[in-house]
Amino acid sequence: MKFTVNKMVLQSALQQLGKVTPTRSTLPILSSVHLSAKGNSLALRATDLEISQIINIEATISTEGELAVPHRTLLEITSELPDVDLEFEVSSGQKVQLSTPFGSYSIMGKPVSEFPSLPEVNRKQSVEISGPLLRRVIDKTSFAVSRDDIKPSLMGVLFRFSEDKFTAVATDSHRLVRFIWNEKLPGEYLGDNIVPVKFLNILSGYLEDVEVVTFNIGDNHIMVHSGNTELFTRIIEERFPDYESVFPQDNDKILSVKRDDLLAAVKRVSIFSNRTTHQLSLTLNPGAITLATEDAETVSAANEKVAADYEGEELVLGYNAHYLRDVISHLDGDTIKADFKSSVSAALFHPNEQAPGEEITMLLMPIRLSD
Repeated sequence: MKFTVNKMVLQSALQQLGKVTPTRSTLPILSSVHLSAKGNSLALRATDLEISQIINIEATISTEGELAVPHRTLLEITSELPDVDLEFEVSSGQKVQLSTPFGSYSIMGKPVSEFPSLPEVNRKQSVEISGPLLRRVIDKTSFAVSRDDIKPSLMGVLFRFSEDKFTAVATDSHRLVRFIWNEKLPGEYLGDNIVPVKFLNILSGYLEDVEVVTFNIGDNHIMVHSGNTELFTRIIEERFPDYESVFPQDNDKILSVKRDDLLAAVKRVSIFSNRTTHQLSLTLNPGAITLATEDAETVSAANEKVAADYEGEELVLGYNAHYLRDVISHLDGDTIKADFKSSVSAALFHPNEQAPGEEITMLLMPIRLSD
């Protein structure tokens, strides 16, 4: 195999593949990038066995072939080289010779037979999502996904494609986000899939100027093509919780407050909260919310009042300050609304005015306040 490629083009592709390449793995081959030189392009592929990514870049191919090369080594040397054309030549012993106008470097490659093959998207059906809508869905839901691998069903976002709407749901058991797009998306696929949040976050980076994204959905995998990049992910084969049943139907205490005022107060007061519990209390009264916290370990405390419209008797609630901050910061608009029932039941947060076609609701569970 022999090819020539521009340093900046190769470096950019390697940086993107770094989001997929695992830093630690029981399979050493996964720390490599698969190179395939064919025609007039070079295909670079990386995988962590759950997500696979292919990036095709322009190159001058003298001799076609394929090889696996350590990703970190290749990225580090290209990062230190100036913007020049790089010539790669692979010997029969899998030794890669990288030549530049001012020096040469040797890298030991690995057999391509050890590198995992691409997943097959069997019996695939497709559905189309506009790029701006998909970016918005990812932004509004991904923060609420669980990072606990003991609960794999919560480590992704539920995508529900229905006859009349598209619904995305994420939860970590403490907070939940439901994003409804009240139109059927183009395509033949109908059904539910739990899509890994890592895949969605990688995909989000490619959506800035993309008008439409096609999800090719198979039995076990999803494939998305965007520009010169193909992304594959394994679907999380778990049962997503019955999220509809946790939505309270009788929250009769209504709060309306300026979003930025409440968010700023939460950020300030939470500085003085306990570093373990992040406990914060909210006391709701007509005309104002009182935020307070106290940490016996550091002998610190804080409280603030925020002007608000509130309908109902006085209510005292406890929340994890980080969770409350995340919910507020991911809501749009000058004013947000929240519906409460009691100090031990879930609260519903939503924008004062929903964007056209959208319905965003965020649910937050309270915590028990310590005396």
